[in-house]
Amino acid sequence: MKVIVLGSGIIGTSSAWFLHKAGHDVTVIERQPGAAQETSFANGGQISVSHAEPWANPSAPLKVLKWIGKDDAPLLFRPRAELLQWLWGMSFLRECTQKRTDDNIRQIVAISEYSRRTLQALRAETGIHYDCLTKGILHFYTDQKEFDISLPAAKLMRDLGCPRHSISAEEVIKLEPALASIRDKIVGGDFTATDESGDVYQFTHGLAQKSIDAGVDFQFNTTVTRLLTEGSGTSAKITGVEVIDGAGRHKVLHADAFIMAMGSFSQPLLKPLGINLMVYPGKGYSATYDITNPGAAPTISLTDDGYKLVVSRFGNRLRVAGTCEINGYSRELNTARCAAITRRTRELFPDACNYDTPTYWAGLRPLTPSNVPYIGKTKYNNLFLNTGHGTLGWTMGAGSGRAIAEIVSGRLPEVDFKFTGIESGFHRGVLLTT
Repeated sequence: MKVIVLGSGIIGTSSAWFLHKAGHDVTVIERQPGAAQETSFANGGQISVSHAEPWANPSAPLKVLKWIGKDDAPLLFRPRAELLQWLWGMSFLRECTQKRTDDNIRQIVAISEYSRRTLQALRAETGIHYDCLTKGILHFYTDQKEFDISLPAAKLMRDLGCPRHSISAEEVIKLEPALASIRDKIVGGDFTATDESGDVYQFTHGLAQKSIDAGVDFQFNTTVTRLLTEGSGTSAKITGVEVIDGAGRHKVLHADAFIMAMGSFSQPLLKPLGINLMVYPGKGYSATYDITNPGAAPTISLTDDGYKLVVSRFGNRLRVAGTCEINGYSRELNTARCAAITRRTRELFPDACNYDTPTYWAGLRPLTPSNVPYIGKTKYNNLFLNTGHGTLGWTMGAGSGRAIAEIVSGRLPEVDFKFTGIESGFHRGVLLTT
């Protein structure tokens, strides 16, 4: 089949790669001049299968209330006169029960573990360099109550097959001596040796180039304006995608199947078609510092629970990312939030980096209230979803691309995940189509 993939972040590019491997003729549409220029450009770099708890959990509502109005809060909800934001917020609160949280964790871990295996195989196959580290992820706590709350979650992860082990403060420092400056504040941690880190931009850019070399057509500087449809009910389908190319010309591109992988921008394009995804942009921040003293910089990827920051080392660079701002589609940098990241990083690693000239960045994460993405079919029989991966796009990316390629090809992905719109569409491993 001829397949058009909309978007070239880690999700869209992985989808294109696996679709091509499955024998399809693939075109990728991207408004930026290259792959991975938006949400996949400068994230925290963690492949965090065992630290994949959703933002929506029983402790979240009180935290969100406490953080309202604080510019440097880890999760900041800025109320707007916007229906989607309020509907999303109410759905988020519904996901905060313990049962829903546990169910969502199971879904997230299933697709994340599948994705990590897929990424490892893809790395071996392609040889793409992306400052990959396979030293695990160390999550440390500076609040005893939060550490105590983490213990049942760690046990659930172990029950699901993820080797996430709760450890003492002494063991935290032994694993990462660079945290010695705050030893008196650390109360404990957990460590997962199987988790990884790496630069998602480098990987996605490399995979896009290898896809191009293999014959995938990437049309950059091309903006999607709308999807064209015909028919109704079970015969409804997409007939084409209207775009504006780099020369400013309007065109309609046709294909047999279409993959929506445009992250936060999926929702406004699908709404006119009667597909109301519960996806809202969450603005995340990152700061990248040049390492000036390698011996004082961390060597393991870290998660700072108290500040909801992740830290990853990319060669001679230190990437620190986190926080989430629910405030529409603006990517404008909030100086208070940027300063808070640098202040905390300097506190953690005072002698490791040049903190005078950081590179700040903000990107829009496509958040679902549950943190479970949309992967699967829609009511249009040739339109498929691969979006809503939130803060875990890098963790879930390779596996999501592989899974959607299987679904488009009429096969059941080898993962126990509730794919959108097809829970009852499989029979003995074959996807039934209408």
